[in-house]
Amino acid sequence: METPRRATLSVAIITLNEEANLPRTLATIAWADEIVVVDSGSTDGTRAITDSHGAHFVPEPWRGFAAQKNFAMSLCTSDWVLSLDADEAVSPELAASIQKTIAAPPSHTAYSLRRRNFFLGCWIRHGGYYPDAKLRLFPRGQGSFQETPVHETAVFGGNVETLDGDLLHDAYPTLASYLDHMQRYSTLGAGVAFARGRIGRGLLGFLNGVLLNPLATFLYNYVLRGGFLDGREGLLLHLYHSAYVSWKYAKAWESARSKR
Repeated sequence: METPRRATLSVAIITLNEEANLPRTLATIAWADEIVVVDSGSTDGTRAITDSHGAHFVPEPWRGFAAQKNFAMSLCTSDWVLSLDADEAVSPELAASIQKTIAAPPSHTAYSLRRRNFFLGCWIRHGGYYPDAKLRLFPRGQGSFQETPVHETAVFGGNVETLDGDLLHDAYPTLASYLDHMQRYSTLGAGVAFARGRIGRGLLGFLNGVLLNPLATFLYNYVLRGGFLDGREGLLLHLYHSAYVSWKYAKAWESARSKR
């Protein structure tokens, strides 16, 4: 009797100057059958790190988050494709879960991964930041990302289940990195709010956007959802996230003001 062929896994990663994050990420997926790194113009040691881990490095001009990720997945040749960000790592528990799952998978099923977010090195367990499930593991050719103004969204046409184990997301190791991200995201979010007409009229609408909405966001996440349980890091994260909400509406208001 012929032995059934083992299912294989490719990992797709997009990069731009990720020498600080990439060694950790690649070390946790060394067991994968194939690693594809699509790079949009790194000037640091990203390529050397990729080569040292035996991954396939592909230069590609920036297409946008969703299109770049889809391109990276299209280059994968294994039965299954795992899409990762360069600042994410696979925990040992998640690695074991992935390997077990693809060995005998249900038909037409993709998988979400629980993401463990870190802020200033602290795991943020409360306030809506965990489990933060993300759809990332697909049968090859059966999943894709759709471009949205702030965050790209993965889509799949069949069943979606959640795997055991966590994806480790070290997104904001410093306050400077967090504030830089929120500055960019608030500008993108402001564009969405402006395009959809979500800018309050008059003084009351202005106050609601830049003051009351951020305050309500802070109270909901920090108090009602237990964000205070994450200590000083939790306090800073929720304060600055509320500031991001205020910046978003203030920038939308500024755009509307300039149009007038």
